[in-house]
Amino acid sequence: MKRRPEPMPWIHRWRTWVIQAPVMTVITVFCGSLSLLVSLFEREGRMQHRIARVWARALVGCTGCSLTVRGAENLRKYPVVVFAANHTSYMDTPVIFASLPCQFRILAKKELWPIVFIGWYLNRSGQIPIDTRNPRATLSSLGAAVKALRAGMPLFVFPEGGRTPDGGLQNFLSGAAYLAIRAQVPLVPIALSGVYDLLPMHTNHFYPCELTLSAGEPIATTGMSLREVDELTERVKQMIASMLEESRGRVLSAEPVRLESEPSEQVERT
Repeated sequence: MKRRPEPMPWIHRWRTWVIQAPVMTVITVFCGSLSLLVSLFEREGRMQHRIARVWARALVGCTGCSLTVRGAENLRKYPVVVFAANHTSYMDTPVIFASLPCQFRILAKKELWPIVFIGWYLNRSGQIPIDTRNPRATLSSLGAAVKALRAGMPLFVFPEGGRTPDGGLQNFLSGAAYLAIRAQVPLVPIALSGVYDLLPMHTNHFYPCELTLSAGEPIATTGMSLREVDELTERVKQMIASMLEESRGRVLSAEPVRLESEPSEQVERT
C-alpha cells in the first residue's frame, strides 16, 4: 500500500477536482434522489440499502482504489450483530456499505440530520441519530438502537465517535459494547486500513491506494452484564489494533526495500 505523499502531486489534485469530485457528486445526487423516491413506497429499506451499496461501490471505484475484504466469513456468521470499526476518513462509510454483505443501520451524529439532502436520506433510510452532547438524548438513542437489534436489524458503530486526526486509534466510547450486551448479540470488530491515506481529515484530494476491511472473530455477549461494558470495549479496541498491525505488516512485507550499502543495486522486494 502506498503512503499518502506530502505535498500532494499536482496530478492527483487536478484529477480530484476536474474528474472525481464532479462524478461523485452526480452519483451521490442521483442515488440519493432515487433512494428518497423509493422510500415513499418501500418501508423495509431493502431497496434503499441496495441503492446505497451501488452508490458506495461507485464512489470507491471513482477513487481508483482496490478494496479487499479479509475475514469475510466473520461478517456472515450471525444474522444480527453490532459491527464496530475504527474511523479514519469520510470515505469510511462508502467502504463499509460496499463491503458488508447484509442490510444494517448506522448510529450517526445528530449534527448530520439538519443538513439538506443528507439529513433527508438518513431519516428516510432509518439510520439512528445520536447526540453525544446530551446524556439523556444519548440514552434515548441507544434505547432505539437496542430495539432495532432486538427486531433483527444489525447495527454499525464507530466507537471513536469521530475521525482520527493522525491515522492512529483514538479512545473508544462504550456505546458499541453497551448495545451488544443489552441486546445480547455478538460484537464484530472491523479494522479499516488505507482509507486514511485515501482522504485524511482536513484534506480535499484523493490519493489512490489499497483499501482493506478486516473483520475479526465475533465476540459473543450472551451472559455478559453491563458491568463488563468497559472490558468489552477495551477488548474490541485491542482486536482492531491487532488487525491494523497485521495489515501494516503485509504492507511492509510488500514494499520495496533499497539496499543502502549497495546504491547501484536495483530495488528488491522482501
